[in-house]
Amino acid sequence: MTDNRQSLSDLGAVLNQQGDVAEANAEVKADAYLSGQIDEPVQRAPLREQDLDKYGRAYATGRRKDAVARVWLKPGTGKITINGRDQEVYFARPTLRLVINQVFGITERTGQYDVICTVKGGGLSGQAGAVKHGISQAITKYEPILRAPVKAAGFLTRDSRTVERKKYGRAKARRSFQFSKR
Repeated sequence: MTDNRQSLSDLGAVLNQQGDVAEANAEVKADAYLSGQIDEPVQRAPLREQDLDKYGRAYATGRRKDAVARVWLKPGTGKITINGRDQEVYFARPTLRLVINQVFGITERTGQYDVICTVKGGGLSGQAGAVKHGISQAITKYEPILRAPVKAAGFLTRDSRTVERKKYGRAKARRSFQFSKR
């Protein structure tokens, strides 16, 4: 019986070799297609279509905790209006405005889109998260090519964390009443 032990680094080397071979095969196939040697094109991820309303705006819904935001996005000067008020007025804390503008920073589209949004429910933090989620969804509908960086940053996923409910026989969700020995 032979002792054929392998470590994780050996496994990593094997996987890298397989990945390099697959990448090289894809390049050879793409070159062959471009030169006319084969008829079938190289398979790539399908690009989604632009989804706009009759006014040329992209619409999306964003959610976070108990807050729901309806977001319309259109090309403009970078003005963000929330419930009829400017973002500096509605979200007075700079951290909340920073949360909203993260999407434009990732996609390098700062100051290129106007956002009109209505948001209901929850507190200010949840509302800011809902607006961010809605902007992320809307920008991928307006420019489908931006879906990859926005998704990689995790902005398309709804943050499902909510407040845990209070249980009976407890002071809060998990906190017990003070124990009395006598």
